[in-house]
Amino acid sequence: MKKPNGGFVIGLVVRSFSRFFAFSVVAMAAQLNLPVVQGADPAGKVNLQGSSTVAPIASAAAELFMKENATVRVTVGISGTGGGFKKFLDEQPELRPDICNASRPIDTTELERAKKLGIEFVEIPIAMDGMAIVVHPTNSFCDHLTLAELKRIWEPGSTINNWKDIRPGFPNVPLKLYGAGTDSGTFDYFTQVVVGKEKSSRSDYTASENDNTLVQGVTGDAGSLGYFGYAYYEANKNKLKLLAVDSGDGKPVRPSPETIHSGSYHPLARPLFMYVSTASLGRREVEEFLNYVLSHAKGVVEHPRVGYVALAEEHYNAAKKRVKAKKTGTVFGQSGGTGLDELFKRYSAD
Repeated sequence: MKKPNGGFVIGLVVRSFSRFFAFSVVAMAAQLNLPVVQGADPAGKVNLQGSSTVAPIASAAAELFMKENATVRVTVGISGTGGGFKKFLDEQPELRPDICNASRPIDTTELERAKKLGIEFVEIPIAMDGMAIVVHPTNSFCDHLTLAELKRIWEPGSTINNWKDIRPGFPNVPLKLYGAGTDSGTFDYFTQVVVGKEKSSRSDYTASENDNTLVQGVTGDAGSLGYFGYAYYEANKNKLKLLAVDSGDGKPVRPSPETIHSGSYHPLARPLFMYVSTASLGRREVEEFLNYVLSHAKGVVEHPRVGYVALAEEHYNAAKKRVKAKKTGTVFGQSGGTGLDELFKRYSAD
């Protein structure tokens, strides 16, 4: 990512994330035909923490909102989904961010901690993502992997350290792995659907909660194999090779906006979230920021420089109602294997 002229990172706390967007706020706002916010401006600060996967959406929305609300400073930090929830559920209220960005639903342990500390929150699904499985662009022998092969590569105790050990016909090339760190929601989701148990993974790989670090690792190693959010592939597709995934039916599918939206990129497609505390919703600047995000979500989420898949408008409308009513709790956490279609129906019907 290149730092844009005009400053797409004004006041933004996204350490190594500032290179992600190669366009200006003005250009993006014009493309999305966003209105000027009328009336007296809100004032104050809005602090978001958590998932690097959700960060492109949050960062774009933050800068667009600040362009129309110059008296509000919105900051977006990257600490991974697990790291974000740790901050969101800190014992000291003054250290908690207003919003936790998450690439998975809140889990049981986090729910118990929230209850213990008396922290109530509103759950906001914001987009769909397809996890990208990528290799170095000079890799000419692998166009797809099966879920079974990915499991054998990534499961605890795996001794696969060479491409020739993955599939007959693959060459004798050392395999170097790059993947999400243990505080990442991407790590939780990947291990659950690929290995079969959340947080169950081999440990001898280059791990990071920052997807940009993983991109750099894969692009710098001819024998590399890595995984991260689809938007990071889109932003770097000129220097990465995207693999298709065969879920077991013999029909490999690559992630794309179309296959993620249709559900055919299964099971590596997933919803992304924002969680806002009701304490923070008592401040006008936080509520107006979220209303702005949800009112313009499709344009921001599906902008070519962001690269995710928007939800149905009814789901964003349901989220706006939940924010306004401060309707707390989770629909997607503790789902018990319920399908995404049913969960979204429950979310919009509640």
